[in-house]
Amino acid sequence: MCTVYLSISPRSQLGTFIVGLFVVLFSSSLVVAETGWFSFQNGGLNTSAKAMEVKQTVQLEEKWSIELEGYGQSSPVVWRNTLYTTAVRGDNKEECIVAAHDLVSGKKKWSLTFKNPAPRESTYYVSKAAPTPVVDSHGIVSLFEGGLLVSVSHDGKVTWRRDLLDEFGELNSNHGLSSSLEHNDESVFVWIERKESPYIISVNKKSGKDNWKASGVGGTSWATPRLLNVGESQHLLLSGSGHIIGLDPSTGKRLWDFTGIDGNTVPTPMPLRDGEFLIGATIGRGEGGGGNPAAFNGVIKVGLVGDRWSADYLWRCEKATSSFGSPVVMNGLAYFVNRSGVLFVVDANKGHDVYSQRLVSSMWATPVKLGNALILPFKNGTLQVIAEGNEFNSLGEIKLWEDGATEGQRGSFGAPVLYAIILIEDKIIARRGDQLINIQIK
Repeated sequence: MCTVYLSISPRSQLGTFIVGLFVVLFSSSLVVAETGWFSFQNGGLNTSAKAMEVKQTVQLEEKWSIELEGYGQSSPVVWRNTLYTTAVRGDNKEECIVAAHDLVSGKKKWSLTFKNPAPRESTYYVSKAAPTPVVDSHGIVSLFEGGLLVSVSHDGKVTWRRDLLDEFGELNSNHGLSSSLEHNDESVFVWIERKESPYIISVNKKSGKDNWKASGVGGTSWATPRLLNVGESQHLLLSGSGHIIGLDPSTGKRLWDFTGIDGNTVPTPMPLRDGEFLIGATIGRGEGGGGNPAAFNGVIKVGLVGDRWSADYLWRCEKATSSFGSPVVMNGLAYFVNRSGVLFVVDANKGHDVYSQRLVSSMWATPVKLGNALILPFKNGTLQVIAEGNEFNSLGEIKLWEDGATEGQRGSFGAPVLYAIILIEDKIIARRGDQLINIQIK
């Protein structure tokens, strides 16, 4: 049992938020619906209809932890009182698992095991169930790196199943797939950015049939497709090495192609305002960012120039760069964390530096809002809460597990890794590869 006390402004409110995160070279984020955690939009920073007033002191107390079948790097998703997870199992990831657990007790409700269409040796360098699923009133849709795309109802019955490898050929990529699913009311968007003939498909949620199929970016990527509101329409954003493209989500038609960027293989575009999104870029290890890598981090605006869609930077960062997590905006400030674990806070309207701070560890997640504070989830299992504002103010932290590896955890070179946290009213659910951990907020 572990307990920590956090001092938070009395005017703060605890919203319900979610973050999806990814292992080595993988990144994305999620947002909440009123009745379930279901979509990769707005960086987990929009408040749901339900909120709770936060006292000046908050107690975090671990209530339960459960061992999961297999190992997974995806975020859990929630619909009503059920947690859903995905995982793979076996030396060659022969089995793909979709499981449901009770949100309150952690008790398993059901699990389904599927044969992996493309087994591949399970190593530290290749994804393990990294794509995060989507969920709505009909059920959960999950994607696995072997090409399995499956829809399951809330009572654990398979609605439809597809083998993308059999349909469209080998899913060839150096580190596997991590691009999570995006969706709207009718369709789920599945992006396969492989070495040859990359593609994205729009799939009807009810039937599992394709609405359309279009070409991918044609560059290395571990980011996730994102829907961006542009006036009365939406654009589907895909970010891959050297390119960000915008598609019409109803037809798959390419609307624009922005090439003035580098190092954008990992962070996911984060919708900000109408027609605007925050973009992060990394440096080193073959991900570009040469010259002035900070200049590729900033805000990009999409709009019409004459009768053609176009995209360009509104502003670029002076010093800030990103890493595996995507940047986020809270109350007029943009937060970037680089791969050395340095936090850069930037004015979200003009791009001016506000402050920077070295953090307790590096981060493979995207920060999550807690009222007027921000939760920073570090890969070593530490959660740190910082206050909003123009200077760094740590409100407290909690360590979810002790450092060191144990047999079978198979995270980053054997060490446990924090891959996701979900905040649901007064509960935090933390996901590491082999466990779910429930933390009660009092």
